[in-house]
Amino acid sequence: MAQITVQIMSFEVVKAVNPTKATNIKALAESGGLTSVPSEYTFTTNPNDQAEANDPEYSIPTIDFSLLTSGSPDQRSKVLHDLHKACEEWGFFMVINHGVPDKVLKGMISVCEAFFNLTDEEKKEFQGTSNVLDPIKCGTSFNIAIDKVLLWRDFVKVISHPDFNSPHKPVGFSEAASEFSKRTREVATELVNAISETLGLESNYITKAMNWDQGLQLLAANYYPACPEPDRAIGIPPHTDHGLVTLLIQNDMGGLQVQHKGKWVDWNAPPNAFVVNLGDQMQVLTNDKYKSVWHRAVVNSKATRISIAVPHGPSVDTIVVPAPELLEREHQEPVFSGMSYKDYVELQQSSKAYMKPCIDFIRI
Repeated sequence: MAQITVQIMSFEVVKAVNPTKATNIKALAESGGLTSVPSEYTFTTNPNDQAEANDPEYSIPTIDFSLLTSGSPDQRSKVLHDLHKACEEWGFFMVINHGVPDKVLKGMISVCEAFFNLTDEEKKEFQGTSNVLDPIKCGTSFNIAIDKVLLWRDFVKVISHPDFNSPHKPVGFSEAASEFSKRTREVATELVNAISETLGLESNYITKAMNWDQGLQLLAANYYPACPEPDRAIGIPPHTDHGLVTLLIQNDMGGLQVQHKGKWVDWNAPPNAFVVNLGDQMQVLTNDKYKSVWHRAVVNSKATRISIAVPHGPSVDTIVVPAPELLEREHQEPVFSGMSYKDYVELQQSSKAYMKPCIDFIRI
């Protein structure tokens, strides 16, 4: 964590980027003749802060979803044990055999790629406002009004639950997004119920306490074009997610890195698996037992990476606090104060929390 703090502190002394200089990164990357990273995109990291590879200590936890939902009692008990260990030690895990057809996953990646291939004029229609909870929003970087370094990514975000929203372009986007959002929500619900059980709670404890039926589900697609100097740019810098759990898929290009035991680990999940990570609201709810873990997206010089993250959170008006049942059982005092999920999301996207651990703002 100290290394990240140093990065963040050095980041803050840079003057904010002039928003008029911000550009669509796809257009910039495809402009021709780009041999170096423009200064406003230059993101430097500690040269010793490289990802670990092929180390048995950093083997990625894998959860077989089919055994969680239809396995024998012994098999399910084993999966719950593995899930508990993954949540406690990693905050990240990979889910296989989840039942969502490959054609749904590949179809979603395909229509997202088609969205990013729309003309700039077409995409302007979906830019949204400064409200972080706009039903539909697309753009580049993080927030060009407060960015100190621009990110090597374009994005489109839609709220898909409790009300489903979608751009009306390109053809087929809405239908693919609706099916994908529905299927990922089903998987997320089962996982959240299982996580409840790993905490010794009733399986529906979290969904009831977090008003899951009205919970916020986002669909956030990211486009990272090939970069001429990948070591001098960043797709998304170190951060944690604001919700309860996030499910992610990607095309064949890796780029996700997770911090584990003070080291960065490459997370190269196959395209037909979900990468799942815990968010800040899960850390609050469990009173620090299960942690929301730092992760980042790096870029490459070879090909475009597309990832689709689906954060799932409480309803926006739910005030999230440590679970009283856990506090009583563990004889603990709460280490977080309560805040509505809407206020937390807005805080994370603000200049006040820019490049800082947002969860520290509510730590007692």
